[in-house]
Amino acid sequence: MKVLYAIQGTGNGHLSRARAIIPILESHKVDLDLLVSGIQADVSLPYPLKYKFNGLSFIFGKKGGVDFWKTISKAKPFKLLREVNKLPVEDYDLIINDFEPVSAWASKLKKIPCVSFSHQAAVIDKNAPKPESKNTIGSFILNKYAPTQKQFGLHFERYSKEIYTPIIRDEIRYASVENKDHYTVYLPSYSNHKIVEILSNFPSVTWEVFSKHCKEKSLHNNHIHISPVNNESFINSMLSCKGVLCGAGFETPAEVLFLEKKLLVIPMSGQYEQQCNAAALEKIGVPVIHQFSTKTIPKIEQWLQDKQKITVDYKDEVNTIVKEILHWGMKQKSENISL
Repeated sequence: MKVLYAIQGTGNGHLSRARAIIPILESHKVDLDLLVSGIQADVSLPYPLKYKFNGLSFIFGKKGGVDFWKTISKAKPFKLLREVNKLPVEDYDLIINDFEPVSAWASKLKKIPCVSFSHQAAVIDKNAPKPESKNTIGSFILNKYAPTQKQFGLHFERYSKEIYTPIIRDEIRYASVENKDHYTVYLPSYSNHKIVEILSNFPSVTWEVFSKHCKEKSLHNNHIHISPVNNESFINSMLSCKGVLCGAGFETPAEVLFLEKKLLVIPMSGQYEQQCNAAALEKIGVPVIHQFSTKTIPKIEQWLQDKQKITVDYKDEVNTIVKEILHWGMKQKSENISL
């Protein structure tokens, strides 16, 4: 079976997850091609890409949310339409889609079997936790950004039959874990200046900050270390930290929970998916703050003092899910042949 695995390139979670999924797909002897679209990732894939597209990315700002003006300016809608039209999805038996719009829309227009294998597929599930305040636009984007025929989702808990627990990379699942004196920080939607301003209020705490907004390492006030995002360095910091302060994404919080480290999340403003993630994390006991400012310093201090202990059961289910997806694809192929 000829398969196209299409991956969203905004943020790092999708590509990090793909590193675990690609070897499993290859083990099933499918004829596999890879597609990545988006311009906001710091993580690369150690596999050759068949297609690399501009796609449609949401650009992180520096004030806690998406920079909508930059997002609009870099959207290039006519280029996106050209990418959709020229992608030869008809050459494939199955498209596996991780919230990637080019292949999703090309498959929809050309009626090629396309299945979601993503966190977003679980977020939109009717049984998954949602924030109390409704976000009609955010919900619309999640549902229409990358439409597919079938959905297999990943979430912090199994809220329905086709939602599975998170995929934990081998570098995390089988790593040696320590508890040293530092805290790891990843807040890509905040400026370094803002991060230093707030973390300076905790002079006795060593912070290891990974930033999208710098190219060189720097030390601030003798206890705030800022480094460019690097996959290996970030993993090493997380494996040996006391706790992690990060956005309410999916992969990083899931890995922190798996490692049984303390976790504090700050969902990006105006980002509905992260608001949904925050609601799900709160249900299992993870503290959430909704702004990174002087007003929330007491809550950060409380978190530093708390002895948080949350236990999760994230089994390695990648092979099981891949089998289910390929079985669905084969069924679609046989039905098309019989027609």
